Amino acid sequence: MEKPSMGDKIKRKLSLPKMVGLEDENKVRGNWSGRLDFFLSCIGYAVGLGNIWRFPYICYRNGGGAFLIPYCIFLLLCGMPLVFLEIAYGQFCSQSPTGVWKLSPMFKGIGWGMVIVSGIVCIYYNIIITWTLYYLLMSFQAVLPWSHCNNDWNDENCALWHKRSPNATNHTHQGPLDPLLDGAGVVRLMGNLTANSSASYWMHYGVDGTNSTNVTIQRESPSEQYWQNHVLELSEGIENIGPIRWQLLLCLIFAWVMIFLCLCKGVKSSGKVVYVTATFPYLVLIILLVRGVTLPGSMEGIKYYLIPKWEKLLSFKVWAEAAGQIFYSVGAAWGAMITFASYNRFQNNCLRDAIIVPLLNEGTSIFAGFVIFSIIGFMAQETGRTVDAVITQGPGLAFVVYPGALAKLPISPMWAVLFFLMLLTVGVDSQFGMFETMTSAFVDEYPHFLRKRKTLFIAATCFVQFLLGIVIVTKGGIYILQIMDWYSSTYSLMVFSFMECIVVAYVYGVDRFYEDIELMIGRKPPILYKYSWLFVTPAVILFIFVATFLQHESVTYGDYHYPAWAIVLGWLLALCSILPIPGIMILKIVREKGPILQRIKKLCRPAVDWGPVPTKFREQYYESLSPARCQWLREFHPEMKFTVNQLEDEGIMMKPLKPNDSLHDKPASVPHEEKALIQGQQECNNV
Repeated sequence: MEKPSMGDKIKRKLSLPKMVGLEDENKVRGNWSGRLDFFLSCIGYAVGLGNIWRFPYICYRNGGGAFLIPYCIFLLLCGMPLVFLEIAYGQFCSQSPTGVWKLSPMFKGIGWGMVIVSGIVCIYYNIIITWTLYYLLMSFQAVLPWSHCNNDWNDENCALWHKRSPNATNHTHQGPLDPLLDGAGVVRLMGNLTANSSASYWMHYGVDGTNSTNVTIQRESPSEQYWQNHVLELSEGIENIGPIRWQLLLCLIFAWVMIFLCLCKGVKSSGKVVYVTATFPYLVLIILLVRGVTLPGSMEGIKYYLIPKWEKLLSFKVWAEAAGQIFYSVGAAWGAMITFASYNRFQNNCLRDAIIVPLLNEGTSIFAGFVIFSIIGFMAQETGRTVDAVITQGPGLAFVVYPGALAKLPISPMWAVLFFLMLLTVGVDSQFGMFETMTSAFVDEYPHFLRKRKTLFIAATCFVQFLLGIVIVTKGGIYILQIMDWYSSTYSLMVFSFMECIVVAYVYGVDRFYEDIELMIGRKPPILYKYSWLFVTPAVILFIFVATFLQHESVTYGDYHYPAWAIVLGWLLALCSILPIPGIMILKIVREKGPILQRIKKLCRPAVDWGPVPTKFREQYYESLSPARCQWLREFHPEMKFTVNQLEDEGIMMKPLKPNDSLHDKPASVPHEEKALIQGQQECNNV
């Protein structure tokens, strides 16, 4: 027999893993094509717009470098344990956020609450992507439209910053401004000017260039007027929604088409897209950092960002905001981590992923802070203001401050294109996670009808979400978006994560959960996670909830205060994701038979089809069950000796066996998976 050549050996070694990887371990739902798909999806989801515009602002406002101390503490005590918890039980049972609650059916409302929150946020999150797309398209111009005051949407309050001369005295110009204007629309005076600010002044340029008796007026930058007067065409308030902005409507259509194309094949398509969308932001951040630190004034911005203000650590508010930021950072309690993990192979090292993903996410937040504050430092020097007068949060930072700073850079269109491409990829990744959470939950819940029509269902869901988002691209749409963002997830995320810990640690049993994890990764996780789930993490979440409630303020948008009915609408929005928890509890208790306490006890126990999906691992799971762990099969299902709720490999729900049935009574055509289930449950009954 001829010996194989070295080339044949190498070819065999290289081809074998690929061949194995092509075959899904989970025949029903499928798996990620590779391990990196899951990892990059988690990174892309967790690293969202909050890393760009929320974290740096929160960090600066709460003591700069000192804020990182409580933040890192809460990351270890709360963030990382929650991520590990969700990835572990999502991977163990290969189910969506609603299906995982087979571990304790009484609490299935937690999963539906996650789905509702993700659905609400998907609506307005794609509006932010819409704005980003519009800015990206407008960046492909020789002169950025938000860099000057010579546009139709600019009014008499549009002005450009011009730095005050060191030897400035007082000067007031009377009469027309035309003789004093340069080509860029900036007032040019040989003398000096009366101003409100001691560091700088605004140069008034009316669009008609006529009479101003005193140039010290209301200050609005070109980028601010571009945002409010052109992009939004902002109305007076939520009472006056106004007509649809057709430019934004077209961008919204394109955004939803893009989401559909990326997700139409489920994780098989999105798992490939994230190779670009999850890595591209890091490339752009590095490029922007290199450019940012070379700008004048950039070091002042970085100093503001990093220099600790130690006295801030004595403030309760700083610790509360550090803890609250965890929920916006790591992505726990939204359901996306559970969804992503459900497509993992059973023996994937979820402990490793649950450590790397939060650390890399927080590292990205801190790194992004350097980029952002280097640009803000430059902006402060250009305008003559202090850094704290420039920094802001939310859409104002991404669509007013950044564009204004980028417009001052050489080759400004190129930098604008890079920046908005980064925002687009960051936003799309997070949208993937929330949208997949929503669709997978319905597909898993109604598999007979939806599994074979998943692409059509995704298209229909995109269309419905698009229709719901149209009202936000009206002239008053941002007032609605602000309500949705302010209330939709503020308290519900904390409720979900608190109940997750309580149910897994106390109802299901933390020791049982440790054995499940050991079955997956071959060893038990560090003991610290056990005590975190039992005591530390629930206590931290309770602290965050109380602190957030005590510091809660009614929704505002800038100086605009919402009417009472709008605030009530916001609270109803907050409750709509929490109410399914008690609602489904009551519904399940009513539908169950027997004495009330027996019903509750039975519903708190795992369902009979709880466990791993792949046959060989389900067999191992049943073999690993101790007599005590088998007890729930006999105690809570006395009406049948064996109970089979078979996987729907062929879209058929297997009927429960009768008390006198046995494994050998089944015909030879019984699927191997069903035999494995029966055998495992028979062993439990014989204990």
